Amino acid sequence: MPAHHIPISRKPVKQIHLAAQLPSVQNTTVWSDPRSGSQIDLDSFTRLAQTAERGRFDFFFLSEGLRLREHKGHIHDLDVVGRPESLTVLSALSAVTDRIGLAATVNSTFNEPYEVARRLATLDHLSEGRAAWNVVTTHDAFTGENFRRGGYLAEAERYTRAAEFLHTARELWDSWRPGDLVTDPAAGEFARAVAGSFAHHGRHFDITGRFNTPRSPQGHPVIIQAGDSPEGREFAARDADVIFSRHSTLPEGRAFYRDVKSRLAKYGRAAEDLKIIPSVTYVLGDTPQDAEERAAEISRAQVGPQTALRFLEAVWGRDLSGYDPDGPLPDIEPLLDELLMKGHTEFRGDRAATARRWRELASARGLSIRELAIEVRGRHTFVGTPAQVAAAIDEFVQSDGADGFIFVPHLTPTGLDDLVDTVVPLLQEKGVFRADYTGTTLRDHLALRPPRTAADRDAS
Repeated sequence: MPAHHIPISRKPVKQIHLAAQLPSVQNTTVWSDPRSGSQIDLDSFTRLAQTAERGRFDFFFLSEGLRLREHKGHIHDLDVVGRPESLTVLSALSAVTDRIGLAATVNSTFNEPYEVARRLATLDHLSEGRAAWNVVTTHDAFTGENFRRGGYLAEAERYTRAAEFLHTARELWDSWRPGDLVTDPAAGEFARAVAGSFAHHGRHFDITGRFNTPRSPQGHPVIIQAGDSPEGREFAARDADVIFSRHSTLPEGRAFYRDVKSRLAKYGRAAEDLKIIPSVTYVLGDTPQDAEERAAEISRAQVGPQTALRFLEAVWGRDLSGYDPDGPLPDIEPLLDELLMKGHTEFRGDRAATARRWRELASARGLSIRELAIEVRGRHTFVGTPAQVAAAIDEFVQSDGADGFIFVPHLTPTGLDDLVDTVVPLLQEKGVFRADYTGTTLRDHLALRPPRTAADRDAS
């Protein structure tokens, strides 16, 4: 056969998964902008969720925080925006949306499996199969003060408890098998005799009884996980349907993608059983220069002078209020035994290493305190014209840097309008994003198989 007739094997085009997150209490939110609305009023949640649904997004996501963060004993200004309880809000949204998935963060450290399983099954019923659960843990005794009278769960235990918590919730959901809800008036039988019966005896939970919520449309809500540690990655490979990734550059994204997907086979799972979806931001402009200028302006609004100093103080463990935010980094060393920011997970790691890395970056680039804070905390993932951003999104996914993205706008509730109106149509034209929903459940949108039962997971 002549060389020019040899068939070329092409990699299948991947379909992109898109989601949206209310920006909530991170520095993404520019709450002081006159265009910014309430983070508590139902109208804000409704507007943003309906915009995402108009864009045919897979799901709308709400994060969670069980205590307001404090900086030097005062409530951090980014936390005053609001933290209403997520499942309550999503239950309300289920009545004003039709297809978009509804995902909530629910903490496995300070809840119990029965009540969480029941609330999530209820949301799945109310939404006709659109519920998702982002399973998280809490590492700090500061948050624990809101819940525990005595001791606090050691950090080493948090993933073992989370794994057992999720396993127990799945046992509860599986306690109602398909067909257990009989509702046969002629026979006088409402449910089968064993419906809802469960018994779990484990290290963290020892419960028996009868689960009172019949099997929901998805069987199990979609399970999301956000950990980046080796334990978190293993937890996701074994148990999650979606994993949020912090890696928003293509090289980092591809490395994370390969690592996590490579862990699936030993649990009897295929690559498509787990979707990797980083959290990202974007800025659009009429021209590339316009987009860059807008991005710089938004970044400076997101990381104001006081916010920049607070980020630095969180790492340095020192009061740096006497330093100029537009001046150089302090020449003093961090006090590693001092913790000025409480309740913020990103400043609890190796702060000495973080300080060294920030010094090196600031020295190499000639960055001020505020410029450094913007560089490490306020850079936007996708910046450009709608055509440029659509191309960049597509390249990232087709290059196996991710399976899609969760977009976090800087304004509530109008922050997604331009993305949905200008970028989504271009992705649809490329044939890499749906023109309309083809299924009714979130599992349909994510192209996930039906949930495995406890017996299936044990067998693998």
